[in-house]
Amino acid sequence: MIYQSEITIKVPSEVAEAYRNATEEVQKQLQLKIAAIIQSQFTTPRQEAIACFRKVMDKASQEAQEQGLTPEILESILNNDE
Repeated sequence: MIYQSEITIKVPSEVAEAYRNATEEVQKQLQLKIAAIIQSQFTTPRQEAIACFRKVMDKASQEAQEQGLTPEILESILNNDE
């Protein structure tokens, strides 16, 4: 479960008024977009590298499975001392 907290940010008066006049659905969409923008500002290069590494590993795993590599074959390869 994701817990949400409220924050206050300063925006031009016109933006605040437009937000207050928006429908609840539009407000929710804007909240999600703003949260994503703020979160992206706190993403570290390490987190980006980890995410990239995971994508590469997932792709390699998928390609290996598509080419017939099974857990048993992999175990056999890893246990082969030659």
